[in-house]
Amino acid sequence: MLSFLIRRTFIGLITLLLITFVVYGLVRNMPGTPLTVAAAESDPSKTLSDEDLERLNKIYGLDKHWTQAYFIWIGNVAKLDLGRSISRKQPVTKLIRDRVSATLILSVTSLILTYMLSIPIGLRATVRSGSLEERSISTVLYMLYSLPAFVAALFLQILIAVKLGWLPLMGIVSDDYETMSLIGKAWDICLHAFMPVMCFTYGSLAYYSRFIKSNMEEVIRQDYIRTAKAKGVHPTNIVLHHAFRNTLIPLVTMLGLTLPGLLGGAILLEQIFQWPGMGRLFFEALSGRDYPTIMGLVLMFSFLTLLGQLLADVFYAFVDPRVSLS
Repeated sequence: MLSFLIRRTFIGLITLLLITFVVYGLVRNMPGTPLTVAAAESDPSKTLSDEDLERLNKIYGLDKHWTQAYFIWIGNVAKLDLGRSISRKQPVTKLIRDRVSATLILSVTSLILTYMLSIPIGLRATVRSGSLEERSISTVLYMLYSLPAFVAALFLQILIAVKLGWLPLMGIVSDDYETMSLIGKAWDICLHAFMPVMCFTYGSLAYYSRFIKSNMEEVIRQDYIRTAKAKGVHPTNIVLHHAFRNTLIPLVTMLGLTLPGLLGGAILLEQIFQWPGMGRLFFEALSGRDYPTIMGLVLMFSFLTLLGQLLADVFYAFVDPRVSLS
């Protein structure tokens, strides 16, 4: 196990360096710079003089070639310094820290709902395989999986927020949030989070339910399941204690790979609902060519992706004792 972790950590660091190097090169070669974009947004008719532009480029380190700037950036990262946002004039770590909680409200709630609902739905569809109930469930899940989340978000905003007025249209809190009681503040956040959580959840719910059902159908064809049926084991015990236990292996593997999504958020959804999370921060950083913020987020997302893959392998070994990590 130790040798496996050391080897995977080394490979992960090399992969992380390659990812950040390529992304840094792409970002620095995008049209426009943080200075030109900021100047265009503040006053489109006003342009920076060559002297001012040269001075500001030197202040922000934009006068260096991107390869040289990358190694300066990676050296600062080694010192746990992600730099300062050019557009917001704040440390990137502070920006990320301020946005993490908003994204976790959506992602963690969505993940819990997804597993709480998808497991019984998948098991029910397996038990009732071939029946009208199972076919109806499969049809609904297929339709949900085929519907893009951003389309559903727009429909929900028009129907629930605009026409019916049941829920807030966007944002995370109301204008009078500061005057509310503690319970009122929590309820206000829940009302604002309802539609985003619904859009975050339904696609994953459809996917995981179909995933569990397909794996269960493969497992129940195994010889040991036939033996359990022949011995007169109750069908519920067969499904829960024999078949479902063996579908945990791919399910746990997928759970490890959901780690990046917990903090990554969804760029389109957070932008549509004006939710101040990590996805919206990434969109704003890209729009403003805010290189330090972009690279800080890319580094975090890449690290979480690699960590999720490592955890998935470790979980796999714990769930299936036959797997040896060496």
